[in-house]
Amino acid sequence: MPKEQIEEYIEAIYDIAGKNGLAKTTEVAKRLHNAPASVTEVFGSLAESGLVRYEPYKGAALTDAGEEVALKIKRKHRLLEVFLSDILGIDPEKVHEEACRMEHSISDEVGDAMCRMLNAPARCPCGKLISPCEKEIATCNECRTADGSTDSDKSAAPRKVVPLTDLRPCQKGTIALLRGDKKVIQRLSDLGLTPGTEVVLMRKTPMGGPIELCVRRTNLAVGHEIADNIFVKAVLEA
Repeated sequence: MPKEQIEEYIEAIYDIAGKNGLAKTTEVAKRLHNAPASVTEVFGSLAESGLVRYEPYKGAALTDAGEEVALKIKRKHRLLEVFLSDILGIDPEKVHEEACRMEHSISDEVGDAMCRMLNAPARCPCGKLISPCEKEIATCNECRTADGSTDSDKSAAPRKVVPLTDLRPCQKGTIALLRGDKKVIQRLSDLGLTPGTEVVLMRKTPMGGPIELCVRRTNLAVGHEIADNIFVKAVLEA
């Protein structure tokens, strides 16, 4: 099966079902304008490849491997939207469609290069959060070398980091990655938000209000525009 077709199905399942839900055959067929019988056949093929868990007459859910593919596609798509909008000045109404056509063609290396050039944007033009790269780095400063290379082992399993805002109230997390340009990272450091620091999310206020944290026994309120740049390894509750 062509890579583009695989990615289109993985992306459709992710958009419909999210990380842990189930995408019905009819829902995917409608989204991709394919016959349900064809979708069922593809679900079987993706299941054999280990990308989905398929339940006949119910639908498909992404495996960890499938979720990894989905997040990579979404990251490239949203970086492309920023590039097309901010650098090329493409009509905002055309940005999404253009990014859909391009997302399957660019490599991870090109996606990372765009991220560096754009100073690691936090959100795409429509406001959706851009996921971080999988490199074993603590800040984006480590990625800004002459050639953009790092010493990370590309064969290693991807690290499990989540946005700070994904934590539940009173849940702990250890800061694993600070995203953004040098000014953003310096601002975070000035607030005591540095890699390796344990934080506790105390409260998320509605309507995009401040995020209340406990950092080194001190309560701190940060805006969403700051929190967007902090990724943590969540501490699972016993």
